[in-house]
Amino acid sequence: MIKKIAILTSGGDAPGMNCAIRSVTRFAAYKKLDIAGISRGFGGLIDGEIQDLSSRSVSNIISRGGTILKTARSKEFLEKKFREKAYQNLIQNKIDALIIIGGNGSFKGASVFNQEFNFPVVGIPGTIDNDVSGTQRTLGFDTAVNTAMDVIDKIKDTATSMDRIFFIEVMGRSSGFIAAYSALAGGAEDIIIPTKAPDVAEIVRKIEQGRIKGKRSWIIIVAEGVGETSVLVEKFGQFISDVRVTVIGHIQRGGSPSAFDRFLGAVMGKVAVEALLDNKTQHAIGWVNDQAIVYPLKDAVQSRKEDLTYLHEMIHILT
Repeated sequence: MIKKIAILTSGGDAPGMNCAIRSVTRFAAYKKLDIAGISRGFGGLIDGEIQDLSSRSVSNIISRGGTILKTARSKEFLEKKFREKAYQNLIQNKIDALIIIGGNGSFKGASVFNQEFNFPVVGIPGTIDNDVSGTQRTLGFDTAVNTAMDVIDKIKDTATSMDRIFFIEVMGRSSGFIAAYSALAGGAEDIIIPTKAPDVAEIVRKIEQGRIKGKRSWIIIVAEGVGETSVLVEKFGQFISDVRVTVIGHIQRGGSPSAFDRFLGAVMGKVAVEALLDNKTQHAIGWVNDQAIVYPLKDAVQSRKEDLTYLHEMIHILT
């Protein structure tokens, strides 16, 4: 019988994590459950950085980016002896279940931990990359796209004024979601994403055709998973001049979460607690067709197969 739940945030921080922490804490309190917060992800769990939370502990955090519990990537958690130590810390603190907010790597760690110790675990997808399998949206993705779009809008002004070509690198690791969504929303002319090798000759041809028609500026969004953007741009420098590179970087991780990410965090937090109370103890929370779902954690750790071809085509059509 679950009486006390612990929550941690793991991996890269994402806007909306605090919203989920708030929701889990307050809904658990509503259900007369005790709740604990674990600092610094799996590393803090190994080191026993566990503290009790209350409804007041999560006051005024809904608009804050990042995570009040702090987060980290733990290499130690890859070793069984440290997972054993983490398990003992949970037992000593009389914790019956664990809610983990993080991305694909965090879910894999949670899955191994669950299998080894039969310890109840539910995952909430929190990553700006939007690359968790089984869910259409992850916490932080919407905010990151809006941040990238704002940068694109500003660069478009100077690109138009100076008749320049800009390559803008966005985050997303091996995922092209931020690149594709921000490019379409920001009116960029092209994207380069990890799932499709760039055709330099074809992109150059389009730029040259655009110049014949009087189009002097061009913006190409590059997903960081493609590789070093500056190296990629060197290939284009052989054919076109006056090229600039902007790397948005970690700005995309920070900032106040969007309305949708706040909403997503609130709903997913509540459903995560309900899942544990319904004895769903090796599951993840997803967002599909505008509603929260509960599905097996083993499905969440599979590689997400993304097909962004239709967005790529739209970007070209609307150029």
